[in-house]
Amino acid sequence: MLAIGKFPIRILKFSRKSYKTMSDLQKIADNNKRAEALITSIESEINAIQKQLVERQKQELTRENALLAREVEAALAQLVKLELKNGKKQIPVPGSRGLCTSAASEAPPATAAAAPAAAAEAAASKTVKEPKEKKVKEKKPAAEKPAAAPEAPVDVGRLDMRVGKIVEVGRHPDADSLYLEKIDCGEAAPRTVVSGLVKFVPLEEMQNRLVVVMCNLKPAKMRGVTSEAMVMCASTPDKVEVLSPPAGAVPGDLVHCEGYPRQPDVQLNPKKKVFEACAPDLKTNGELVACYKGSALHVPGKGNVVAQTLKNVNVK
Repeated sequence: MLAIGKFPIRILKFSRKSYKTMSDLQKIADNNKRAEALITSIESEINAIQKQLVERQKQELTRENALLAREVEAALAQLVKLELKNGKKQIPVPGSRGLCTSAASEAPPATAAAAPAAAAEAAASKTVKEPKEKKVKEKKPAAEKPAAAPEAPVDVGRLDMRVGKIVEVGRHPDADSLYLEKIDCGEAAPRTVVSGLVKFVPLEEMQNRLVVVMCNLKPAKMRGVTSEAMVMCASTPDKVEVLSPPAGAVPGDLVHCEGYPRQPDVQLNPKKKVFEACAPDLKTNGELVACYKGSALHVPGKGNVVAQTLKNVNVK
């Protein structure tokens, strides 16, 4: 006990053991904080990985669905072709473009009516013995040729337009005005597409962007490279803009047009010029929406296909 003036001062003594206990407690508290921070970080990483896995699964399912739809369309076309080849008529179903198949009648009415008469004559010949006559083979009536399937109306429903994503783009090796692109259309492999957009769209704006692609054109060679589709654009003589799908669209999404049921040809016949007949009615409207005869091109449940600035111009 010390005294300063009249006031005594008590000096507290701490043992080494008490200092050590406080230090350990501090370390434990620090370790708990670090553990909590680590757990929080791991949880956020797990959540991010789960979101990525779910998104990948969605994209894979979308691609598989698009591929299956394409295979079904091809199989249906092949089935109709085989049925026509085997003499079955294709009859249009009222209220739709679909066809149903009916077998041609097996025997003409005239032949069926003649059967009883022929039987009566045979019985009479057995009763009265007459010199045998050489049997004359009756000529069978010529089989009717199967009627050709009625062609679907020429409109936008026969165009196979889909959402695609440019996954690779560069200059065409043999043409300064052409881009050479790889476009994911939700199928097993990307399509090779050649586009004459070098003068209108910078290369960096083409990379990794979503586009609208017409997929049932007949593949054609452009400067030695086979192009398997066409990128749809709003166009004037001086300016061209690549059409943009709605937000939330993914590769393989199908583009529809209200009032024109989507029943695309497996492959457009260049001689019938279906796209050329539809092209004059494919335009953007005053609100930048791509339309056919005033009806918007859209991805169901996601929104309309639009241009950036070009109003009331042709789409091709």
